Amino acid sequence: MRPLDAGVRRIALFRALVLGDVLCAVPAWRALRAACPAARLTLVGLPWARELAQRLSCLDDFVAFPGHPALPEGRCDARAWPAFLARLRAQSCDVALQMHGSGTVTNPLVRRFGAQRTVGFCTGGDGGEDPADFMPWPQQGHEIDRLLSLTDALGVPRRGRALEFPLGEADRRALRQRGLVPPRSYVVVHPGAQLPSRCWPAACFARVADALAGAGHAVVLTGTSGEAPLVRQVQAAMRAPATDLAGRTGLFELGALVERARLVVCNDTGISHVAAALQVPSVVISSGGDVARWRPLDAQRHRVLWRDAPCRPCAHPVCPYGHECARGVPVEAVLDAARALLRKEPHAT
Repeated sequence: MRPLDAGVRRIALFRALVLGDVLCAVPAWRALRAACPAARLTLVGLPWARELAQRLSCLDDFVAFPGHPALPEGRCDARAWPAFLARLRAQSCDVALQMHGSGTVTNPLVRRFGAQRTVGFCTGGDGGEDPADFMPWPQQGHEIDRLLSLTDALGVPRRGRALEFPLGEADRRALRQRGLVPPRSYVVVHPGAQLPSRCWPAACFARVADALAGAGHAVVLTGTSGEAPLVRQVQAAMRAPATDLAGRTGLFELGALVERARLVVCNDTGISHVAAALQVPSVVISSGGDVARWRPLDAQRHRVLWRDAPCRPCAHPVCPYGHECARGVPVEAVLDAARALLRKEPHAT
C-alpha cells in the first residue's frame, strides 16, 4: 500500500458502528493524529457517536452517517443523503479511510465522499481493488490490531493499543447530584447486549448478583432503556436488593458509574470496552462472539469466560439452537473469576 502523504490536511474516517466497535478504532485514530498533527480528522459515524467524537482528542469533527439499506446498523434516512454527501464533498478531504470492514458495501459508499484518495480494506483475492490503496481485510486477530494493520500499511507509527473513554468532572458531578452513586463499595451488573444471542441467561446474572451482594457489595444493574425489561427480570429473580439504573444514565454518566465500581460483570458488549478503557476489572461472558477478536487486551484485569460451539462466531440475532455457548458458562465459574478480581483490586478512593 502506498504510504500516507506527509502533507495531508483533511482525513475522513468511516466507521458507522456501535460503541465497542468505535472504541476499538481509537488506537488507529490516535496513531493518525500523531503522524498528521496538522490534519483535520473527521469521523463519519452513527449519530450516537457525536459526543464521543467531540471528546476524543484524536478527532476534530464529526459527520452523522444517515445509514444505508445494506448495512444493518441503524436506519437508512434516504432524504438525508444529499446534504450528507454535500457536507463531506465540501470538506475536499485528501484521504478517506474505509475502516468499517471488508469493504464489499462500504468501499463504493466511501468513494462517494469525494476525497482525492480512498483507502481501506477489501475482500482479499478478488482483484477488485488497487493494492496501492486497499489491503485484504484481516480474517484473524484482535479488532484493535486489524484496524491498526491499515495505519501500519500507510506507514503510520503506532501509539499504543490502549482504548480511551474520556470522562469529565461534569459527568461525575451529574451522577452524584442525581443520587445514582451507591454510598459504599458496589459492582455493576449489565445483563444486556445488542443481540439476544449474545446474552447470558438473566437467572444466571441474578445468582451472581446475589452472591456479590452477600459478600457485602451493593449491586447496580445497568442497561439501555430498551434493555430495561431484561434488567427488571434480573432484579425480580434476585433475593438481595439492587439498584436498577437501566435507561436512567447517559453514556458518559454510565462511564462515571463504571469508573468508581469495584467490578463490572457483563456480556461481550459495549460496556466491556468501557471498563477496559477505564481500567476497571471485569468479568465478561462471551456468548457466540469471536473471543480472540473482541476480548479485552489485559487478561489479568479482565476475565473472559466462554464455551466453544461449532456455530461460533454466531451469525444469528436469536440463537436457533439450544444457546449452549451461553448456558455452558457456569455461574460458579463467573463467581470464581469475580472473587479473584475483587481480592486483587483495591477499592478506589
